[in-house]
Amino acid sequence: MAKIDLDALSIEELAALREQATDKLFEKVAARRAELEAELEKLAQYGKPARKAETVPAAPKAKKTEEVREPVAKAA
Repeated sequence: MAKIDLDALSIEELAALREQATDKLFEKVAARRAELEAELEKLAQYGKPARKAETVPAAPKAKKTEEVREPVAKAA
């Protein structure tokens, strides 16, 4: 890969370079994700089904007024 003299680039050129790098990273991440998902599908045939990387919604917390309070023992 050719070396780029970043000090010689203008702000606009640096911004364009950043945009190109970001686009390339997104492409590579998407390709790798597709590879890994295909591999998970292959592995799923050997046992447990593959887990999806989904976030599970957190269980709602009880409000303070609904919480059961334990009596506090007073020191003598």
